[in-house]
Amino acid sequence: MGGGRPAGARETAVLLARAASGAQAARIGDQTGGRVGWFLHTDAFDHDHARMRAAGVVFEEAPRREPYGTVAVFRDPYGNRWDLIQPNRPTGSGR
Repeated sequence: MGGGRPAGARETAVLLARAASGAQAARIGDQTGGRVGWFLHTDAFDHDHARMRAAGVVFEEAPRREPYGTVAVFRDPYGNRWDLIQPNRPTGSGR
């Protein structure tokens, strides 16, 4: 099947379902034990970060440069922690 978009898809979507019971509701926001559990990859970090902030997304931190790319953590409306991340492009050096 491979990565990327499903065949024929114009966009990729994620559906966050509402809790259907008290037991499910009690777990909201802690599915990953406080760690980032979701990763939203982009090839236009600055643009997407600005667009998300303008839409009301609250980031926990300023964007930071890491050896693997540019990243900033945000939470969705249910408290799940996400990385907005633009991975570094391979340099072609084989390392």
